[in-house]
Amino acid sequence: MSWAPQLVALAVVAVSALLLLAPAAPGMVTVQPTQTDELLANPGMGWETFHCFAKDDRNLAGLPSSTAYLRWYWRELEPAKDAVNYDLVDAALRSAHEAGQKLAFRIMICGTDRNYSDSPAWLKDEGYAGFEYRYEKGPAHWAADLDDPAVLERHLKLIRALGERYDGHPDLAHVDIGSVGLWGEWHMSGTDRETPSPETCRRVIDTYLEAFRRTPLVMLIGPLRELRYATGRGTGWRADCLGDMGGFSATWSHMRDFYPQQIQKAGLQDVWKRAPVAFETCWDMRKWKEEGWDIDYIFDWALAQHASYVNNKSAPLPDGVRPQVEKLLRRLGYRFVLRSLRHFGAVQRGGGLAVEMAWENVGVAPCYADYAPAVSLVSAGGERAWTGVLDSSTRAWLPGTVSVRGELPLPAALAPGDYALEVAVVERDGTQPAVRLAIEGRAASGWYPLSRVSIR
Repeated sequence: MSWAPQLVALAVVAVSALLLLAPAAPGMVTVQPTQTDELLANPGMGWETFHCFAKDDRNLAGLPSSTAYLRWYWRELEPAKDAVNYDLVDAALRSAHEAGQKLAFRIMICGTDRNYSDSPAWLKDEGYAGFEYRYEKGPAHWAADLDDPAVLERHLKLIRALGERYDGHPDLAHVDIGSVGLWGEWHMSGTDRETPSPETCRRVIDTYLEAFRRTPLVMLIGPLRELRYATGRGTGWRADCLGDMGGFSATWSHMRDFYPQQIQKAGLQDVWKRAPVAFETCWDMRKWKEEGWDIDYIFDWALAQHASYVNNKSAPLPDGVRPQVEKLLRRLGYRFVLRSLRHFGAVQRGGGLAVEMAWENVGVAPCYADYAPAVSLVSAGGERAWTGVLDSSTRAWLPGTVSVRGELPLPAALAPGDYALEVAVVERDGTQPAVRLAIEGRAASGWYPLSRVSIR
């Protein structure tokens, strides 16, 4: 007989794992799993693919990736008035799911590629306000003017429509607060135009916050006023030029002369505790290698900011850097190690299964999804007879040790006998493992058989 997962209120105390290694009571079983260095693809973190999916990205070369990052122009998302191209987003979500990934995306209004306009053509045709600009010495481009109330309302309507359909989607990892400036990066560098007014920018941010209440949002690091505003309301942050040690100027670089100062000015030091930090490489790592930049320094700096994502634009890795990338991926985001599991070896059916777990997050950030640790009993015939979910959210598992303990009530009708005791970090419904653990012994089911319990 199968039993539904049971949620049990537990006291979750952030204490040293040594507490769980104190002398055991009679009949107690203690298991200490073996940690593994395996590279793991887990939701809400890791090495991102760029405008492609893991199954198609040859440059991954075996690296795990749990997130595919895409950018779309407004003209692609709304090619006709009041006709949002949901098929485009739906197809991307399906492709990500099939590749074992989640999707992240950004909306853009203007860019610098071959198109005269990256805003929808129907806006210009119907006489909506816009402007021409040139990027450096390139050709003329046209963009809709967000400072015009009618244009702004059209764009905010698109954001609301996407939020209504996709906020909280199980295959959506995070969304950039984009829309403003070239490539949605909140600047118009290289042109003679300025970004929209502070009031317009605030309305854009507010609309993203209203539309995406369950899906994590990240704000570009560039505009200080808007960065403070967005992160102060719960978003994470993102920087798109990780690794620039002087590629634009011999006397200035993002890594030394902008990012550290912006983090201080905006007060971003603790944002990572509640929302993700994402990086995209400047150019890609081949440029770093050609310039002789210190890759260890760059990666260590990103980890010191408690990064969850790094995106190398799906470019080839230069020769010799694979060990450094793998070292990064073993700390990027979260990485859960079950240090100790303790329980009674024999339990009366209808009674309680007392469980103590010592966990360690050896990554640099929490898991921003609301997952929970769970135990399950599997019969000798392989049937999952019962699952108990502990009331401890991975959102609170900051780097370091966490102790989880409690007594899980067992069903009175549970058949007596010997059961395998399995552990996993699961979705809240308690049925599906959500996270790969950094321990040995993972079964094909995603659970970790670690011990045995006799039900009397």
